[in-house]
This record gives sequence, structure tokens and C-alpha cells, in this order.
Amino acid sequence: MEPAVIEAVSLGGQAAIDLSVWTLFIRADIIVKLVMIALLLASLWSWTIIFEKYRRLRRVDKEAESFEDAFWAGGALEDLYSRIGARPNDPMESLFASAMGEWHRSTEKGLVTGSSSKAALQSRIERVMQTTMAREMGTLERYMIFLASVGSTAPFVGLFGTVWGIMNSFQAIALSKNTSLAVVAPGIAEALFATALGLVAAIPAVIAYNKFSSDLDRYAGRMDAFISDFTAILSRQLQEGV
Repeated sequence: MEPAVIEAVSLGGQAAIDLSVWTLFIRADIIVKLVMIALLLASLWSWTIIFEKYRRLRRVDKEAESFEDAFWAGGALEDLYSRIGARPNDPMESLFASAMGEWHRSTEKGLVTGSSSKAALQSRIERVMQTTMAREMGTLERYMIFLASVGSTAPFVGLFGTVWGIMNSFQAIALSKNTSLAVVAPGIAEALFATALGLVAAIPAVIAYNKFSSDLDRYAGRMDAFISDFTAILSRQLQEGV
């Protein structure tokens, strides 16, 4: 006997009760169906975000390592900037490009003359890098709120479908005045199936959200460290003379 089919034990030898997934969905009340569809779509979209976010974070980590190796290789920053150009490929390169761009604009306009103007330049570059970091982190964190929302609300949405399905089961019992398994089992199974879908949607979303949040915090710390290192290099160069 297939696992999806459970035979009803009764004196009358009633036919087997089909509790397959598709049958549970087809026989469900319209409200329960809507709950199931919403949870299924949320789960599919969550997995799409999870795969995309995993790929994206792995890529930016590798690109950050490559950039840091080039940055600390001892070569001229101008040469590195000329290779990156105005189209950086990852957030770390964007930080560097924004800082070097502000440096070039200030030096070309002759704004770096006295000690006060040098301090103002350092402050501007730091602000530009912080703004770039906020923008890049905002891009990396896109759709994280969706994962958090699915993880926190999907079980309750599934529970709503369960409660609704159990209410329908009680109504069926009252109308038929029959408490046999053939009457009770389908409605209860539909109700519990809604709860199961809620958990199926919520559990991966919660795990992925926690994992990606930790990775994003670590990457943000990496960017903060680079900003501190770059501003220290800038301060030293300004003291030596632009």
C-alpha cells in the first residue's frame, strides 16, 4: 500500500481514503486552498532568494579577497584605480573607486593646499566611503526582509488554514452526525497539511536569514576595516604632501 493512502477501518468495509497531497488540495475549502497557494508561492520565492543570495555573497567574498590582495600588494594606488576605472565589480572596489574619485576631484580643483583643506578632504573622502558602503550594503541586503517576514508569519498563516480546516471538519461531523474516520480524516488531514506547508516555508527562510545576516555583518565589518585602513593611508600621504 502506498504511504499516501490510508485505509479506513470500519465495520462497513468503506473504501480507502485517499490522502495524497493533490487530493488534499483539491478537496480543501477555498480559504484553505488560498492559504496553501500563498504558502507554496512564499516558499518558492524564498528558495529563489536563498540561492541568489548565496551565490551573490560567495562572489563578493571572492572578489573582496582578490581586491585586497591587489590593494596590499604594494603597487601604486593610481595604477589600481586605473584598472578598476569608473565601473567597479564589487562593493570593496566601489569603496576604493569612490574615495579615489573624490581625491582626484579635489586635487584637480586645487582644493588641497593648507592643513585645514587637507583635513576637509580626508573628512569628505571618509563620508563618501561611508555613503558608498551604505548603498552597497543596502543592495546586498535586498529581500532579506522578505525572508524574515516568511520565517515569522508562515507558521501562523498555516495555523490559520489549520483552524479553518478543523472548523470545516466539525461542521461535516455535525451535518452527517457521523464520527467515523471516513468523515473526520479528510478535513483533519487538509488542516494539518496547511500547517505543514507553513513550516516548510518558514524553516528554510529562518535558517537562511540567520546565516545571511551573519555573513552580511561580517562583510560590513570587512568594509569598515577597509575604510579605516584607507583613511589611515590617506592621512599619512596628506602629511607627506599630496
